[in-house]
Amino acid sequence: MSSQPEHTPIPSYAPAPGAPAELLAQLRADRRAPQWVPAFEREWTAALEESRRTFSLAGLYEVVQDWQGRLAHAPAVDAFVASGYDDGETIDMAELRGRRR
Repeated sequence: MSSQPEHTPIPSYAPAPGAPAELLAQLRADRRAPQWVPAFEREWTAALEESRRTFSLAGLYEVVQDWQGRLAHAPAVDAFVASGYDDGETIDMAELRGRRR
């Protein structure tokens, strides 16, 4: 009996090799760049360190996927806030991610 798995699980999402650089360029061009670029860089650095320690790219993929989602949904969030229906409640993204899993 082998201790190796019979198959290697395929990640559900694998970004293109240039996706992080393209994403960073999009973040820098966004009006939220002063807040978003440092936040992305912190998350990317933490995921990169985890990747070096664990030899897994999953954390890096997750950071890219999360930030792509934030950029994609930013216009809808802006429209919602502009509509006046926003009650000002802050969402804890770490808590939200924990619920997703």
